[in-house]
Amino acid sequence: MSQKTIVAITSCPVGIAHTYMAAETLEKKGQELGVRVKVETHGSIGIENELTSAEIEQAEGVIIAADTVIDMSRFAGKQVIKVGVQDGIHKAESLVNQILTNQGQVLSGTATASTEEGNAKKASVGQTMYKSLMNGVSYMVPFVVTGGLLIAIALSLGGVPGPNGIAIPAGSVWATVNDIGGIAMGLMVPVLSAFIAHSIADRPGLVPGFVGGMIATNGALYNSEAGAGFLGGILAGFIAGFVALGIKKIKVPKVIQSIMPIIIIPVVSSVIVGFSFIYVIGRPVAVLFESLSTWLAGMQGGSQIILALILGAMIAVDMGGPFNKVAFLFGSGMIAQGNFNIMGPIAVAICVPPLGMGVATFILKNKFTQPEKEAGKASFAMGLFGITEGAIPFASTDPLRVIPSIVAGSMTGSVVAMLGGVTDHVAHGGPIVAVLGAVDNVLMFFVAVAAGIAVTVACLQFLKKDVTKVAVAISTEETVIETVEEVIEEEKEEFEKLTDIVSDQALILDVKGETKEEVMDEMIAKFGELEKITSTSEFKKAILAREAESTTGIGMSVAIPHGKSSAVKEPSVVFARCPEGLDWASLDGEPTKLMFMIAVPADNQTDAHLKILQMLSRKLMDDQFREALLVAATKGEVMSLLDTVR
Repeated sequence: MSQKTIVAITSCPVGIAHTYMAAETLEKKGQELGVRVKVETHGSIGIENELTSAEIEQAEGVIIAADTVIDMSRFAGKQVIKVGVQDGIHKAESLVNQILTNQGQVLSGTATASTEEGNAKKASVGQTMYKSLMNGVSYMVPFVVTGGLLIAIALSLGGVPGPNGIAIPAGSVWATVNDIGGIAMGLMVPVLSAFIAHSIADRPGLVPGFVGGMIATNGALYNSEAGAGFLGGILAGFIAGFVALGIKKIKVPKVIQSIMPIIIIPVVSSVIVGFSFIYVIGRPVAVLFESLSTWLAGMQGGSQIILALILGAMIAVDMGGPFNKVAFLFGSGMIAQGNFNIMGPIAVAICVPPLGMGVATFILKNKFTQPEKEAGKASFAMGLFGITEGAIPFASTDPLRVIPSIVAGSMTGSVVAMLGGVTDHVAHGGPIVAVLGAVDNVLMFFVAVAAGIAVTVACLQFLKKDVTKVAVAISTEETVIETVEEVIEEEKEEFEKLTDIVSDQALILDVKGETKEEVMDEMIAKFGELEKITSTSEFKKAILAREAESTTGIGMSVAIPHGKSSAVKEPSVVFARCPEGLDWASLDGEPTKLMFMIAVPADNQTDAHLKILQMLSRKLMDDQFREALLVAATKGEVMSLLDTVR
């Protein structure tokens, strides 16, 4: 008789340790019960060990241990148990037995439910909104970059100054490139809205999300000359997601259950989102637009500095939204009246946000992740051609720090341009207008741009935290291992197993310290002895800062303190053991006996940290491995055990 099989998916919000801990536990408990459990992991480095259609078809059932959205359509007709990732770790044996005794729920042919609905522990509204916003931004960024760069290429190679702005000859190949770029840029807000809604309500949220995003960008629907911009798109996405989710939860007769996700939910939620935006949200936007236009027109006779401050702030605050459009159209209208002094400061303010963010990613390397640094290159390129939207990806992910910084920069640039007598004869902005001869007083134009960039960078230096110190707790049970220290991998580390970065000299088999603080000092001192760090005091600051955010005691008598610091020379690990145990404030309340301290350089941009965590988390789920580490008599025996961690 062939062995029974069960398939599973594990995933945690950040995708580092718990994803793999749950996978390891499920596989181990399956072996103990005589069942083969194949686990597909959705970790920070993508999907691994992907399930095939044949494996799903032959399986007794499916275990979903995840705190993220999982596409369930593959499992239609199979019995499924959906729980949080923590249950995958702590209740693995029970989950396997439930499948074997047919206690799972058989999914219908239209099942596409989110695992969030079946999780034992629901995420808070704030956590859901943050995760959903990040999901939307991740899908939006390629559209911003693609559209912006195509427009920039078209303007640089085919554009010429004209009375109404930088013009590209109609019918030329560059006009076609510009049109393609415009289409991609136009999809930016709808895609953002759609995938925010998708993260909240799964597939039923996609249609109302797209519809809401399109409405947000189409101001004509609510009598506004400018749409609601990316801020309106974010709002539309959340409305669509929560409306669709609310409708999904309504109990309906079985006869119409099958059409709920493909007809009822998309249609009803789209109508609700559309009416809400057009009649409740859109009208105030239109009224505000008209009021601002009238107000700006009345300010022409006042202080030039105050007017420049206001125009700079409006251009930057929503990067293409209604405030930006009001200021831009005001400047364009002044050109038609022969007044070029207003468009000059606006032309500077337009390019400061993308240029400022681009320069910041080059200079403030510790403030941005590797994906953000890559986006910074595209942002800088867009800034050269006056495409303010290049800064939107940064503003979307960290609005409270980025938006004030770029507003301050644009205000500075606008004031310097106004005082320096910068004018612009075309309705466009950025260095391209200066290069093409549309600007008077070119030197002051670039001085104003440089001043705006400098202020933006200075504000970001003050406001933004180092990415290595930022930790977002996705749930109250998420441990120190799961922090927002992950970066997109540029290259693989050279080590393939733990002993590649741990020597027998890095082992402390019987710690002298009696408290958590004393033991950490002992381990930090060991790094110093091995010359893995340049300063024990600096590295200790990183360890204590991380420890202050949440305990590194993950339970099962294990703690994994870790830190990124400029004092660290190369990725390395120190192992310490305290057989009698000590208080580490572990999640399970048990004494800690095994400690692994990880040190990673602050500028490390590969997957070193993630790889160490993944290797350790999988192996430490093995009870026999932990017990063997506790009783190993010599460093040689410990090294033999650690050699299996890979």
